[in-house]
Amino acid sequence: MPGNAARFFVDRHIDEGRGDKAAFVEADGACRTLTYGALHAEAGRFAGALGRHGVRREERVAMIVRDQIEWPVVFWGALRSGAIPVPLNTLLSADVYETILADSRASILVVSEEMWGVVEPATRENRFLRAIVVIGASPEANEENTAPDGTVGYADFVDGAEAMETVEAHEDELAFWLYSSGSTGQPKGVRHVHGALKATCDTFGDQVLGIVEDDVVYSVAKMFFAYGLGNAVSFPMSVGATTVLFGGRPTPDAVYGILASHKPSILCAVPTLFAAMVQAADGAPEHSLRLCTSAGEALPREVGEGWERLTGVEIVDGVGSTEMLHIFLSNRPGACEYGTSGEAVPGYDLRLVDEHDVDVADGEVGELLVRGPSSADGYWNKREKSQATFEGMWTRTGDKYERAGERYTYCGRTDDMFKVSGIWVSPFEVESALIDHPAVLEAAVVAQADDAGLDKPAAYVVLKDGAERPDPEALKTFVKGKIGMWKYPRWVEYLEELPKTATGKIQRFKLRG
Repeated sequence: MPGNAARFFVDRHIDEGRGDKAAFVEADGACRTLTYGALHAEAGRFAGALGRHGVRREERVAMIVRDQIEWPVVFWGALRSGAIPVPLNTLLSADVYETILADSRASILVVSEEMWGVVEPATRENRFLRAIVVIGASPEANEENTAPDGTVGYADFVDGAEAMETVEAHEDELAFWLYSSGSTGQPKGVRHVHGALKATCDTFGDQVLGIVEDDVVYSVAKMFFAYGLGNAVSFPMSVGATTVLFGGRPTPDAVYGILASHKPSILCAVPTLFAAMVQAADGAPEHSLRLCTSAGEALPREVGEGWERLTGVEIVDGVGSTEMLHIFLSNRPGACEYGTSGEAVPGYDLRLVDEHDVDVADGEVGELLVRGPSSADGYWNKREKSQATFEGMWTRTGDKYERAGERYTYCGRTDDMFKVSGIWVSPFEVESALIDHPAVLEAAVVAQADDAGLDKPAAYVVLKDGAERPDPEALKTFVKGKIGMWKYPRWVEYLEELPKTATGKIQRFKLRG
């Protein structure tokens, strides 16, 4: 395998005759198309521009870029030059951007023009940035030199740069960083090596998704996420397939529109969106899907079954993490069992351990550990956290699971689990029971102390549009009938929406607070 990932994912397609094939197609904005040939040329030119601006190997290139065709150009261009791209969440606040830019010590920042109003305050006191490159809403904008003061337009940055050949790199060499979504606190810089990208393609992409060159993929999860990076970038590019990009907010109407207009064969989304799309559907939607994937949070059984009834297409629900780069535990096409997370993806090994790191038996709850070829090299500037998470070949996921044979069922985050009357309670189990109620769209369950100081379940519930609010006592009785007397929520509070990360993960720590 070529050491530098850009050789396999970009350069190879020119040699194999795919230069004229569409690699990325925009579904909004300028609705541009980027072929494999153009991506190869533009990534080389961006690499050359980095070299012209004095960017050396392993310097960080921060990316606050919407899902548009410049995203893969910048990402692969940086890899091609030996620099380290650091894609960042486009939904963060200025304070968080300021923290991450200082933490990563990025010397170049590439930002979409639409993001500049939020990002600009984060750059004022930064001591490390040597250049800020602003991607205009259209190429013409930068040609008119409309870049904000103190920045350079993207077109000007790359103008006249000679294409740089892909530098040599070892597959174990650091390639890119991803900052974790911060569902339990501040984001952490997760460092990945060149070989990890192809490893996820050889495992989940090939052996579970079964992606082929004729596929067209649309990922609701944006490319700056580990889940979205695999869905929209590495998996399609591993086989020469095409990706549909959408920079806007993926509402049910927007996604249904993309399914009809761009006809993706694979839809990669999250449970929140699948639930909203089932609710918003007015009859069977127009689509050309052969398969759907879900990750980010466990997919409730009712949501998976509802989507399959609506569309006739399975949702392959899986579990991944930023630390492992993509999905390592998953259901299989043709063998989906909604309400479970499936089996280990080929190439990965799993363990369930108790608080003493002793393996637990089937039917017992334990923390999930994973071993596989895509694990991160560690966290940046967080040595103690790295040592606690990456233990030799094994990576701690922080998730609690129960195993039956080879199949795993999600019980909750390690920090979310709690005991009631001495028995472990899985927030996800209670949430799934609540979601089975016809009026409930979403639910989150956390521990709350009663008058005696003992933990009991508290439920936060979002209702479906137009649904009549159930009496809390009736909802409690409904849950008792589903999962048992001691697990029902002692308190029920109705919310307009649940606090979530941009990946759709519920931030239960905010509810506990």
